Amino acid sequence: KKDPKECEVCIANLEAIDALIDKDEKTSKQSIMEGITKHCGDLQNEAPNPNLNSRDRKMCYYFEPIRAAIAQPFSTRMPKDRVCKRLKKDNAEICEVKYPVQVDENISPEEFLAKLKKMRVKELKGILNDRGVKCEGCLEKDDFIKRIVETKHMSTDL
Repeated sequence: KKDPKECEVCIANLEAIDALIDKDEKTSKQSIMEGITKHCGDLQNEAPNPNLNSRDRKMCYYFEPIRAAIAQPFSTRMPKDRVCKRLKKDNAEICEVKYPVQVDENISPEEFLAKLKKMRVKELKGILNDRGVKCEGCLEKDDFIKRIVETKHMSTDL
């Protein structure tokens, strides 16, 4: 089954880079590479764009060394999801980065629990990891869910 969130961070960053490039420059590889640098900040001098969240910054660290490989399909106006899938062949991690799951603050505890139960253990571990919480002795899915509910106050986004 295809993951709807596959490559979401990659696609979002490519869209943001695309928005920075002038309409008549979109086929210029040089302009695209400059757009990547403008979006990501100066990573060579360890000065990433402070406006980016941790997931976007991580994607930029993947993009920086392969700017030319991104610029090539980008300049042919290939759809962003296809560019990401092509990059995935060389670095599988590009499509592994995902944004944290957002949960509406107004939902009831029952709905919150139901949403957690639909998630995979890997996603539940990711939530705890984002919060910086260890789950000692967690073996079953229910153990992870219980720990997430206990630490719900630690994060506005789930």
